[in-house]
Amino acid sequence: MQKNYKFILFDLDGTLSDPKIGITKSVQFALDRMGIQVQNLDDLDIFIGPPLQQSFSDYYSFNEVQTQTAITHYRERFSDVGMYENTLYDHIPALLQELKENGHHLVVATSKPTVFAEEILKYFNIHHHFDLVVGSNLNGTRTAKTEIIQYILDHFGEHPSDAFIMIGDRKHDIIGAHNTGIDSIGVTYGYGSEEEITQINPTYQVSSVLQLKEFLLHKSNPALI
Repeated sequence: MQKNYKFILFDLDGTLSDPKIGITKSVQFALDRMGIQVQNLDDLDIFIGPPLQQSFSDYYSFNEVQTQTAITHYRERFSDVGMYENTLYDHIPALLQELKENGHHLVVATSKPTVFAEEILKYFNIHHHFDLVVGSNLNGTRTAKTEIIQYILDHFGEHPSDAFIMIGDRKHDIIGAHNTGIDSIGVTYGYGSEEEITQINPTYQVSSVLQLKEFLLHKSNPALI
């Protein structure tokens, strides 16, 4: 039988909103400042979801100093323009409202810096649905999803772990849930491929916001992965 999760944790990029233009153009800007030209924004989709520190290191072999310089360039554009080059996925506002009306506590769990996440939620006028927004710190700490989810669990420490579920579109979201002992929903409408999500073994898997809504409001029950 499906559990009644009291606390629902949402990733932001690729789960609540489609940030492709803002993120990829800001990465493109940062790389250009580092002497690297990337013309096709689709090539930078890999930056959507994981912490920037990890992506600049993994995909461009930047050392620690280069990575921090690239992040500074990225934020120069992102804080001014990029965070607003973003769209909510269809049906997200209705989903959030109905979940709140049904007594759920909603939390954002993102690797994006908390200050940017809060600004984006206000921009979309959905910030009032969330009890807590937890992201990374601007100094580069608390970027891993495991750390972020654990912070949330500690914040609501009087509640058992089976009251929580993490929803995200990349393997990092599901790994964070595994590492902290909570259930997870992998969504395949974002930037993680179906193969990526399936291989990481979330508790549940859905392919659309409407399917997610049906599941969370107990109108359907996808098979356990």
